[in-house]
Amino acid sequence: QVQLVESGGGLVQAGGSLRLSCAASGRTFSTYIMKWFRQAPGKEREFVTAISRSGGTTDYADSVRGRFTISRDNAKNTVYLQMNNLKPEDTALYYCAADSTHWALNRRDEYDYWGQGTQVTVSS
Repeated sequence: QVQLVESGGGLVQAGGSLRLSCAASGRTFSTYIMKWFRQAPGKEREFVTAISRSGGTTDYADSVRGRFTISRDNAKNTVYLQMNNLKPEDTALYYCAADSTHWALNRRDEYDYWGQGTQVTVSS
């Protein structure tokens, strides 16, 4: 059983920054593609970003490319999401997910484990 715990959310003004963290349990973190998703009330779940097992390859949704940066520290079993120049439309519950099945990042919406999320609210 893999446990994922997100932290770092909060309230920030438009143009500000936040860094989210996702800490994973277990011994196999480095074998997972790690992803971030977000969901606002009344909205569909939205893919945000993904990172390969070693951290050498990343993928971003068009809406966040250039503003968000995903990274990972396999020694700490942690994946991060640095969010800069935040906009009100970024307001959502952000959760991380682990994909243990694939080698490539093209299967954006597939994952095997997920956390409970951390709330990000961006005021105008």
